[in-house]
Order: sequence, then C-alpha cells, then structure tokens
Amino acid sequence: MPNSLDLDSSPQTTRVVVAMSGGVDSSVTAALLKAEGYDVVGVTLQLYDHGAATHRKGACCAGQDIYDARAVAERIGIPHYVLDYESRFKEAVIDRFAESYIAGETPVPCVECNMSIKFHDLLITARELGARVLATGHYVASRALASGGRGLYRAREEERDQSYFLFGTTREQLDIMRFPLGDRAKSETRELARKFGLAIADKHDSQDICFVPTGHYADVIERLKPGAAEAGEIVDLDGRVLGAHSGIIHFTIGQRRGLGVAASAPLYVVRLDADRRRVVVGPRDALRTSRIVLRDVNWIGEGSIGEALADERREVFVKVRSTRPPQAGWLRPANGGYEVELVDGEDGVSPGQACVFYDAGEGQARVLGGGFIKSAVAAAVSARPGVQHKAAIAAPT
Repeated sequence: MPNSLDLDSSPQTTRVVVAMSGGVDSSVTAALLKAEGYDVVGVTLQLYDHGAATHRKGACCAGQDIYDARAVAERIGIPHYVLDYESRFKEAVIDRFAESYIAGETPVPCVECNMSIKFHDLLITARELGARVLATGHYVASRALASGGRGLYRAREEERDQSYFLFGTTREQLDIMRFPLGDRAKSETRELARKFGLAIADKHDSQDICFVPTGHYADVIERLKPGAAEAGEIVDLDGRVLGAHSGIIHFTIGQRRGLGVAASAPLYVVRLDADRRRVVVGPRDALRTSRIVLRDVNWIGEGSIGEALADERREVFVKVRSTRPPQAGWLRPANGGYEVELVDGEDGVSPGQACVFYDAGEGQARVLGGGFIKSAVAAAVSARPGVQHKAAIAAPT
C-alpha cells in the first residue's frame, strides 16, 4: 500500500494525530494511515451541543458524531481522545459569526474554525501528543515544493474541493499537515470505508455551518445576541423608502425572495447598511462587482506577498464562493492593503466572505492565499483600462 503522507521517516516510528469528526472522510483517513503502519492517535473536538443538532443528519463535532468517531477508533484499534472545545468554539467562531451578521456581513465560519481551532489549537495538541503530523479528511492536497516547504493544492474532484475554506493555513502549518484524501474521489473514500468495515461508510456528509440546527441563521443570532434584530427601512438605490424590515440579520446580499416590497421588476438586496439599519435593494445588474477590497490577507505562495506584487499586480484566479469555479483576476496593493479586480466581474459579492487566490500559471491548482472581503465596488464604478489577463481570451476550464 502506498505511503499517503510523503514523509522521509518510517511509518512504524511516526506518530500521526488524525482529526476525527465522526464523518466518513476523517474516519477513512485514520483507517488508511493505520493500515499503512503509522502510530495513529484519533482526536475529536466537541465543539457544540445544541440538542436537536445532536442527531441531525449533516451535523458534525457533537453528540452522535463523537460516538461514531469513538466506534471507528475502536474498530481500527487506535487510541481516541475527545477534547471539550465548546467555550473556545463559541468565542472564536459562533460569537464572531453573530457579530459579523449584525454588521451586515456574510461570514464563512468554516474558515474561522479552521484558522482558530483545527489548524491552530489542534496542532498544539498534536505536538503535545508527540505527533510529527496532523492529518485531516479535507479534500485538498499538500505537496512538496522544489523550493522547499509545501504548497496547498485543489483536490482532484472539483465538486469536492475544500481549498476555499483552508486559505488561512500558514506555511508553518502546511509543513506538518497532511490531507490523504485530496487526490481521491469521494466514491473511492466510501469504498475504502466499506473495505475497512466502518459502519459510517454511507453516513451523510456534514454541512458547512454545523452549529445552525434549523438552518435559520437569524434564530441563532437572536438567541446569542438578544435585540440584534432591529427594525429598519428597505430603500432603493436612490434612498427612497419602499418598505420596512424586522432586522438586517434576515437578509443577505443577492437575496430576492422574502423582501416584502412590491415592484414592477424583480429587486435584489444590493447592500446592507448596518449603521442606519437599512436594506438597500435594486435591479440585478446593480449586484455586479469587478473590484473587491480585502482585509486580513494570508499569503502562502512563493516568497512574500510584496515580492509577488513587485510588478504592482499579479495574474491570479479567484474564488469568492466555495461553489463557484475560479475566475480570472488581478491581485494588487491598494491603500495600504490589497484588492482584486475581476476580469469578468461577479454578482452578489458580500463583505465577510472569503476571496481565495489560485496560481494562474499552475492550471488554477495551487492556492496562493486569500483574504476576507471588506467591500465590493460596483462594476460600472470600478471599470478601468489595463493589461489584458490571459484568461480574458481563453476562459478557464
């Protein structure tokens, strides 16, 4: 059986901590590495317990999932530890999620969880347990670079790729992290689960926001932050009042349904003005964005981001949603920070979302880093002449 970790040490003398969520992907990761002879230790983080979510299909890191992880560990014969991270998760992820929505943003809590919990706190635990490697079941690849260190790459199956959620990983973390499933198909993973005799082989995949039991974000926010849903006005692009709302936390950029206002043509949420408690609506073309201003940028490409932008801008491919394919753009410094200009533009870009960069020279495969969206500038406002991106002629495939 081939070695999945790309290490220069013997599996028998190498301890690996596997982050086990109780799902099929992390379970197969643990079983696969155990079968290859590694000294595997399973660790599960209890992140929340919302009662109804305990046994809900698509949940993770709570209730039944902890029992499933423990059962897998027993089945494959590895030690297993459950760490109570509820208070840490609430502070670092759930509270920030609520605060972001109240501020009129659309947060991506899985990114925050990876940055603050799984790839930070759990790495510390792995070191304390004497592990050389922390392995996860994410569909993303880590590969050695000719220049030294390791690079982060998109998964083989595009529909399973999770690189969007891992852009905040640092170079130091990449050196000791491994993702054995990145070059495998999901069907292959489930087949391996059956081969290893794991009862969770056909278990449902976890959904992105694991701590929202009902799927209604506003319910969670109102419970965490009573009084957050303050009433306000729904206005058009010129500021004319069209109606009223019960709180901006009930709206997201690009939303069309449930606006509660009558109009001769379809209206969409174009902007959320948290300070004035206003929901700004307009026609679909008002959602078009070509320039995105970023904050908290993380760079894991070659050299420093300053060196990468020595020519003032760099060709990249960009994802502003996890479900969209990367599209052509330019990354450049701007006003002491960074911004991205999209060649073809994008609809419904919201502050708080992640903007992830991929290398235009490596088939859009290597992750260069990313940042959080601070603001988006309307396409008509941001259009400007410039050097043509090569993908403007040949669209990405």
